[in-house]
Amino acid sequence: MRLWTREHGTLWAIGVEDRLPRACSARVATEFAEVCGDQLDELASAMNLPNPDLIQQRLQSNRRCFSLRIDGRIAAYAWVTRGAECVGELERQFYLRDDEAYIWDCATLPAWRGQRCYSALLSQLIHQLHREGAVCVWIGASRQNRASTSGFVNAGFSPVIDLTYCRIYRLTLMWIYPTTARRSLVAAAYRILLNAHERRFGSLVLGYKL
Repeated sequence: MRLWTREHGTLWAIGVEDRLPRACSARVATEFAEVCGDQLDELASAMNLPNPDLIQQRLQSNRRCFSLRIDGRIAAYAWVTRGAECVGELERQFYLRDDEAYIWDCATLPAWRGQRCYSALLSQLIHQLHREGAVCVWIGASRQNRASTSGFVNAGFSPVIDLTYCRIYRLTLMWIYPTTARRSLVAAAYRILLNAHERRFGSLVLGYKL
């Protein structure tokens, strides 16, 4: 365990009360699809992995991956979880209800950056998850990651909370600041974020990791 860590981020969402945003298209012709079993080697290459072992482990634990293809090749990808997901940057589990989804570990391959592929992938993924019964779709990023947040905005996400997470050895501190007046989404963000070892005092969350 590192002696300390710090992260500044924002959690974004599209909630049940939102009208589905208009589909966002890339600047080039694309094809959206879920990654299938015979495409794992290609996805591993896109993710700069030496082999598809990690991908297989994720798929076997009910995680899913979706891709945007250009000329038959993966141009962008995104992983999706329905349930609990470990978020390494914040050193915690996100706990989602069955009717919620969390999008994570996304990337656009360098050759296709600047073509709105990420925005188009998120846009189509939102509509796909909505068809499957998800009433709230979540995504997050560091506040310094302007490329990701631009894609969030283009796809129709809205910021729900800003947070700063710190850990000094086993003591954890998290400051959470709502960025929306929609109390239901803010309450859902707290539900997703807080783990068993933590207690909330207003905007401050304190914890001690055993």
